[in-house]
Amino acid sequence: MRTKVIIMGAAGRDFHNFNTFFRDNRDYEVVAFTAAQIPGIAGRVYPKELAGALYGKDIPIYPEDELPGLIKQFDIDQVILAYSDLSHETVMQKASIVLAAGADFRLMGTKSTMLGSKKPVISVCAVRTGAGKSPTSQKLVDILKGKGLSVVVVRHPMPYGDLKKQECQRFASMEDCIRNECTIEEREEYEPYICCGTVVYSGVDFRKILESAEKEADIIIWDGGNNDIPFFRPDLHIVIADPHRAGHELTYYPGEVNVLLADIIIVNKVDSAKKEDVDLVMNNVRSINRKAVLIKAMSVITVENPELIKGKRVLVVEDGPTLTHGGMAYGAGVIAAEKFGAKEIVDPRKHAVGSISEIYKKFSHLGAVLPAMGYSDIQIKELEKTINDADCDSVIAGTPIDLAGLLKLDKPVARVRYRMEEVDSKLEDLIDGFLKSRIPQYHRP
Repeated sequence: MRTKVIIMGAAGRDFHNFNTFFRDNRDYEVVAFTAAQIPGIAGRVYPKELAGALYGKDIPIYPEDELPGLIKQFDIDQVILAYSDLSHETVMQKASIVLAAGADFRLMGTKSTMLGSKKPVISVCAVRTGAGKSPTSQKLVDILKGKGLSVVVVRHPMPYGDLKKQECQRFASMEDCIRNECTIEEREEYEPYICCGTVVYSGVDFRKILESAEKEADIIIWDGGNNDIPFFRPDLHIVIADPHRAGHELTYYPGEVNVLLADIIIVNKVDSAKKEDVDLVMNNVRSINRKAVLIKAMSVITVENPELIKGKRVLVVEDGPTLTHGGMAYGAGVIAAEKFGAKEIVDPRKHAVGSISEIYKKFSHLGAVLPAMGYSDIQIKELEKTINDADCDSVIAGTPIDLAGLLKLDKPVARVRYRMEEVDSKLEDLIDGFLKSRIPQYHRP
């Protein structure tokens, strides 16, 4: 008898865990997936074409709130939690629901889920969504390219469309984003790399993705999503902590796992966080990981057109996931509004329409900021209408994408950019030491 399994996910690690551990495993039968966090991903299927020889039918994906009934309906033996950015308390609440319904509750570790690479891997992960992974990864790309290395970035999955088409995706131009019908969240991650001439891979099947990336890279950067742990076994593991959410390094899953695994921990945003919060984060990470090198860093914010902010009534659009499951009430856009002298931050909530309005109901901590939600063409249009209906002089785009290039807006847009800048130890010095000691065949003087 095969052990019957449901995998709880959010269109990312759930599929990876299935592919690496369950797909060809005759001891288990994955009966279903459940979906959370991301709108519109339930009601799909994991296609049989990707599921392997043991699966003659598509595997259905249900809403997570149906989980107790599914456990009883299908006589489920185990439920696997396979998504991230959850408090420890929330993880155990979900475990309690599963146990009460009669199934075992399971988390899968690094031995079961990490893939080994023929090429060196540097991973960049975080304690929470929105801590500053992408600017750190982008700085890492610049450092490595400056040493003559061919670098490919593999990004944590965001397969929210046709999974068969998204099995193994390569992004080298903005045309690739258009052809692959990328969501705003995907564009936020891919666009900065593409603009600096770096190839990005993502998708569903990370064995195939890794094989493809290895063919064109001297070194691979794993750019993590949410606060998940890497899919590839890293030779160097860099973790970003955020003092704006001090304490989460000990209380969030799997952010604490990342801290425990880290070789380098970057405490970011020290320029905008309270000193006591920075100190708390430093003490917390050191209390559970004494081997890691600690670096303090600033998140340096610049604006292309600051005259669109000074003395103006502005609408602030922030990175979506940072505000939603990341739990932040503001981001780089609000900091830019304050730094460059905005007269007023206009509240977008009364202008929100459709699914954008529902976001404010679901995430009650959100105030006078607009998350850049765009998981479908309809939602992108609703975001566009919300912005155009707002009574403001200009828009501050705190999202990494070219918002004005994507949407048809009737207001000028001040685009915010941010970079990671170290305060004490330099990341490049540590990378030099890593290259010399661990992979000298790739080192360039």
